[in-house]
Amino acid sequence: MTGIQDKRRAIRHLLREREPADAMAAYYALYHPDERTTLVTPPLLAEQRADGYVAFSRTGIDLFRPLVTMRLPTDRDPAATDAAAALLRQALAPGQPVIISAPNRYLPLLRALCDVQSEERLRLYALDGRRFEPIINVLVTRSEGPGGLARFTIRSSQTGTEEVAATASLNWQSPHFAEIAVSTRPQFRRQGWGRSVVAALCQYVLDSGRAPLYVVSEENAASIQLAESVGFSDTGAREAFLQASLRLPQ
Repeated sequence: MTGIQDKRRAIRHLLREREPADAMAAYYALYHPDERTTLVTPPLLAEQRADGYVAFSRTGIDLFRPLVTMRLPTDRDPAATDAAAALLRQALAPGQPVIISAPNRYLPLLRALCDVQSEERLRLYALDGRRFEPIINVLVTRSEGPGGLARFTIRSSQTGTEEVAATASLNWQSPHFAEIAVSTRPQFRRQGWGRSVVAALCQYVLDSGRAPLYVVSEENAASIQLAESVGFSDTGAREAFLQASLRLPQ
């Protein structure tokens, strides 16, 4: 079994596509473009279900290091640590730099197998429709970002030259969810512009029939405050975001 669609069928049962905690992993494993995705599973017989996988996704995050997401055999059998380690060694080339996004529960194994250059803890927020109120700001304009995904922007000429002051864009979207990212230039902060572009993009995502998600570093208090002011609530899901490489054999 080598075709990517066959592998996607074999791993689909490992992911809860309608649950926020699995939304990003489900997107990269099941919906990211075929030509920019590599799935590694244990050897499979025809129509057999996989007990774990590692996905390599080429993204705009880093042109030289793939984004690696995964679900490991330990999710179904806590004693399957050896099988999980074998799958990671099968997937990762020793010394190859990668960016890993994985549930916190995998951290002990990843630290044991990899040289970690940086580690960040992320919180996952989902929009609470009961708390969301649209924000009307005539400065907000819509355009398209990479891959044709929607982007909402505020431009300013306060410095004498027109420049982008705040932008909300989509990192990815699946049939059920879309992840929002926001960037506001330091000199334009505390004017509510970041909140305005995020709210505009949230409304767009809701209108498309998807649920907006927001991923933020646990240490980024300003971004957390922005998300909560728009109506996002902490789901309790936690992810580790690592820059790492599989340790070379001793």
